[in-house]
Amino acid sequence: MVIRRYNPIAMLSSPVFTPFPRQQFYRCPFPIFTQSLQPHILLSTTLPRHFTLSFYSNTAQTSTADTPDELHHQLSNSKQSPLKPGLYLVGTPIGNLEDITLRALRVLKSADVILSEDTRHSGKLLHYYNIKTPLLSYHKFNESQRAQVVLRKLQDGEIVALISDAGTPGISDPGMELAKLCADKNIPVVPIPGPSAVVTALSASGLPTNEFSFANESATQIFFIPPHKLSQFLEEAAAIFGESRQCVMAREMTKVHEEFWRGTIDKAKETFLAHQPKGEITFLIEGKSTSTDEGPSESQLENELRELIAEGHSLSMAVKLVASGKLMKRKAIYSLALRKFGGQLVSEDD
Repeated sequence: MVIRRYNPIAMLSSPVFTPFPRQQFYRCPFPIFTQSLQPHILLSTTLPRHFTLSFYSNTAQTSTADTPDELHHQLSNSKQSPLKPGLYLVGTPIGNLEDITLRALRVLKSADVILSEDTRHSGKLLHYYNIKTPLLSYHKFNESQRAQVVLRKLQDGEIVALISDAGTPGISDPGMELAKLCADKNIPVVPIPGPSAVVTALSASGLPTNEFSFANESATQIFFIPPHKLSQFLEEAAAIFGESRQCVMAREMTKVHEEFWRGTIDKAKETFLAHQPKGEITFLIEGKSTSTDEGPSESQLENELRELIAEGHSLSMAVKLVASGKLMKRKAIYSLALRKFGGQLVSEDD
């Protein structure tokens, strides 16, 4: 077996392997090491001008489209398998129309209907890529009414794509309630990743990126968990957040074995401690509830105030001390103190 050099590209030749003819070789480079699991990068001036890198793959698909119309034609002739019915959450550009994925375009073209926050705004994107799929308005003022209409379409086996004006639906945009409704009805919810203003800004900020928070403690918590550490993570999460907190395990997103598991942390422990999942895991835990329990009763507050006053604190200082450990406003406790202990001298130090 001999390695020969043919133009700038190494070719493999042997008595049982005949090199491709010259004209076929330029159009279809073939792998020198056909059994290798690692991609071999090929730099060549002989490849079409749109290619800068060629990765050896027997199944790879490439595009040489110059215009949206050419891209639309290539998508029309794509040999990808048909999409399955379900709700597709499609990420769209946050400004530049070229920041959209081929997968997003294929979904938008194949869908039976596209739900759009602003049909006029989204129409520009669809027109740019020559996509004719019907648009249906879906925004915060009509999402409750539209939800049942959309649900019937999904139950009838239709493909519904949801887009927002920019970025990913459901992230500071309509879509969360519809995704939850579909999940509750066991209707597939398929995320189609796209640009994110959060990550885009963070990546170029020059600030630390190993940990960051989008909002606060009441926000959904998101973690990247290696599969072999999932058991330990669930034990720690149960201790920190409580076993009744709702959570979601997103596994192998955008891949063949994509999975979204939903339940409580306690149920997650029961499910995954016995059967460790494989693949890349993104774990989400709901934030702390913003609803608060009822505050202490008036009699409880009165007793605390009385004890502090008996210890020698002024009325206003007693109010401060009681209020420091309560979610109640100090003004409400102060009003109670005046009603109950108004005969005493109050030193105002607010």
